Amino acid sequence: MTRFDAATEDERLKLFADAAAAHRARSGDVMTVDVDPDSDDTEGGEVPPWIQLAGTELIMDCTDEELDRLKGLLSEFPEFRIDELVSPEEAEGTNAVVTARSDANRVAGFVERAFREVYGLDAEYRAWVTAI
Repeated sequence: MTRFDAATEDERLKLFADAAAAHRARSGDVMTVDVDPDSDDTEGGEVPPWIQLAGTELIMDCTDEELDRLKGLLSEFPEFRIDELVSPEEAEGTNAVVTARSDANRVAGFVERAFREVYGLDAEYRAWVTAI
């Protein structure tokens, strides 16, 4: 891979698919997609949204409202399912682990929709792949 950020939907979908394919081909520990802090309009706290891919698992932190939206989004991705929800007492929100048994393009589509629909980012957000 030679590029690591994108700011339009088409560019992000290609970036996420390429990164997921590279992550799986390299048997990497984790692929991390971070939202550029300058394009984070979620007002969700100090850290912008992020999603990680570890093999066939997508990992993301959600507020209660975001978790409800995640469950709604999963109804459109039958090959994806929540495998684990962890809500530590010392943290606000829930860490969701979603099994994503699908190809890189489908994973990319889910990641894009999660950033837009679960986290409520606008269409022009910039995302960075910070680990493969």
